[in-house]
Amino acid sequence: MNRRHFLQAAPGIGWIAVNPQLALCAAPATPYERLLVLVELKGGNDGLNTVVPYTDRDYYALRPRLAIPREQVLPLDQHAALHPSMRALIPLWQAGELAVIQGVGYPKPNLSHFRSIDIWDTASDADEYLQQGWVARAFVRNPPPAGFVADGLILGSQEPGPLSGNAVRTLALDQPQRFLRQAKLASDSGRARNAALEHILKVEHDVLEAASRLSLALELKTVFPSGAFGNALKTAAQVIGGDGQVAAVKISLSGFDTHGNQLGTHARLLQELSEGLSALRAALQELGNWDRALIMTYAEFGRRPKENQSGGTDHGTANVQFMLGGKVRGGLYGAPPKLSDLDANGNLLHAYDFRSLYATVLERWWGVRSAEILNRQFPTLEVLKA
Repeated sequence: MNRRHFLQAAPGIGWIAVNPQLALCAAPATPYERLLVLVELKGGNDGLNTVVPYTDRDYYALRPRLAIPREQVLPLDQHAALHPSMRALIPLWQAGELAVIQGVGYPKPNLSHFRSIDIWDTASDADEYLQQGWVARAFVRNPPPAGFVADGLILGSQEPGPLSGNAVRTLALDQPQRFLRQAKLASDSGRARNAALEHILKVEHDVLEAASRLSLALELKTVFPSGAFGNALKTAAQVIGGDGQVAAVKISLSGFDTHGNQLGTHARLLQELSEGLSALRAALQELGNWDRALIMTYAEFGRRPKENQSGGTDHGTANVQFMLGGKVRGGLYGAPPKLSDLDANGNLLHAYDFRSLYATVLERWWGVRSAEILNRQFPTLEVLKA
């Protein structure tokens, strides 16, 4: 297989070439031995049916068909409960390793999928347009060690999201085994005088180097759920437990745009999410890496409190997100949804700016000055142990 065919015939991979100066940097002062795992719930997860306000009469009034019956929920306290399909997360809650952060959003929320996820990915204001993802900006200012197999790993989609930026080494594996097979067929052909060809050769060299150090042969006792999401989580665990380190992993789970027939679809997705995260925890514990991993969910927006006429929910605003890990201080954070105090469009008001979650990751997990990345200071959450 020649170079051209290799680069064209490998849809399961993506590679953003590293800045040459970045590759020569010494190991940073920031502790990138602490891993960040981002789980994107694509489409906009319905937070009200994820963490259910099961004692709120307004919840049942707004959702006569979609509300989760009180007798079915998994109570977290006297007011909030998990959806019954999320039973796999109860052991994490009981162990104090699951933080439930309610009321996460931002001012002047945008209800377009494309624009809102761009805001979340880049940590911009609603009327601000930034080119780089927030994690990529952190890596540019504080580069991960050049010895890592990549700065970031993308699984479940080809979209870099928070890792987007042409100065970071980001490896996108849509079909990991196919990538490794095809990488073995490529050849490192040295240098070229033509600048464009030289860039292609550099990309190929980086792919080959990554492939040579990326092993998915690690045998795990942990059994992961079947399906694309479970496979992506298993790949993440194998990479984390292997020789080639990464600083961040982004994993996507699609299908949360539940405008119609939500009950069954959402229950299935929440079960897939919960069982997958529970398996990832078991695998990281098996590998001795649970205490160095922080898992955080995010989505472009939540759903409207009032159900629609199609048995679903439309695009909304404030939402619930999760943080999990051995160093997470479990519990309920933020403000419970105030269904009696909605905005003029019938949507929830946010209690936490989502960039406070990012500031918490940057400062309290990685030791990075968050204001340099987020362009101003946001308060952090007391959600991580020392």
